[in-house]
Amino acid sequence: MPALASRLNDIAVSASTVMTAKARELAAQGIKVISLAIGEPDFDTPRHAIEAGYKAALAGDTKYPPQDGTPALKQAVQRKFRRDNGLDYALDEIMVANGGKQIIMNALLSTVDPGDEVVIPAPYWISYGDMAKLAGGTPVPVNCPQNNGFKLRPEDLEAAITPRTKWLFLNFPNNPTGSACSRAEMQALADVLLRHPQVWVLTDDMYEHLVYDGFEFCTIAQVEPRLKDRVLTVNGVSKTYAMTGWRVGFCGGPKPLIKAMVNMQGQLTSGIATVSQAAAAAALDGPQDLVAERAAIYKARRDLVVEMLNQAPGVACHKPEGAFYVFPNIAGCLGKTSTGGRRIATDTDFALALLEEKHVAVVQGAAYGMSPYIRISYATDTESLREACARIQEFCRGLA
Repeated sequence: MPALASRLNDIAVSASTVMTAKARELAAQGIKVISLAIGEPDFDTPRHAIEAGYKAALAGDTKYPPQDGTPALKQAVQRKFRRDNGLDYALDEIMVANGGKQIIMNALLSTVDPGDEVVIPAPYWISYGDMAKLAGGTPVPVNCPQNNGFKLRPEDLEAAITPRTKWLFLNFPNNPTGSACSRAEMQALADVLLRHPQVWVLTDDMYEHLVYDGFEFCTIAQVEPRLKDRVLTVNGVSKTYAMTGWRVGFCGGPKPLIKAMVNMQGQLTSGIATVSQAAAAAALDGPQDLVAERAAIYKARRDLVVEMLNQAPGVACHKPEGAFYVFPNIAGCLGKTSTGGRRIATDTDFALALLEEKHVAVVQGAAYGMSPYIRISYATDTESLREACARIQEFCRGLA
């Protein structure tokens, strides 16, 4: 058969997707698997958002949409940025895409030339590095150690920037760690960036409303307005409003960049589903009470998971500021053998053995650029989390 493109040679299938597929295979065999591998809210989409999409369809709003988003949704996004972030974006500085992932890919394809570098704090969302490679760029991971709360240090950012640096990616609250930067910490990063005017900044703020213990979210263009003309502020409705399947991401940024991204999107997918845009506008403009209510539930789940994981022998779990993930260190489990006879040499071995022996799906930290850790999503019901953590404790007690 004809050959596939060489650009795929270094692009891996997402580890979270792989682990989720393995969990589904076991479930199809009648095994009760608890999957903590996917970052998807277990809540329902708000009813008023569903109704808005339904009404849009009934009203005939089913034709091709504008490539950059419907006026109604872009205006709702504009209001959201003002309300939540104190950011003023003109309508031609806003665009809508098929989820945050397409926003990021649009930006990279519009700006990155072969050899350009994309600085990515690690641990990082799995897709960042592969998307940079697909665009012809070179991902440059920067280690963010647990002893600094998994946050990017200004001195490490400074050291990572070279004349080839085109982008810095920021994702706080972070996937996979849940860590988030305070205003002072964000300002320290901004001070570094002010010295490097050739660097674009992409901030992935998908988890902005999922913060706990009184932590106050901030985004970099809000903290340092002098950077606004080279910051792309990315967000969406998937995490905040449990609308993953509606596929709506949006962003605000400088007009020339947005114009280029809209052009790129026109070649890739054109505009996104009209009913999804109607639903997203209703979510952004509608009652926001449920956002805080759901965040309170996530906080309780976080506290449960952190407590139970820290009771597992060989596991040390940091308590994060936000998102719905924890990233426990499993160094104390390495070099041992499970009750099923599996040697645990790496966090990948740990994750596979845990799935096969205790039927709990997690993702190995290696997939996110840092070992020996595992990522656990607590975006599932409390009883399932309690049972999953009990199984993890049992698994760890059986290591010898």
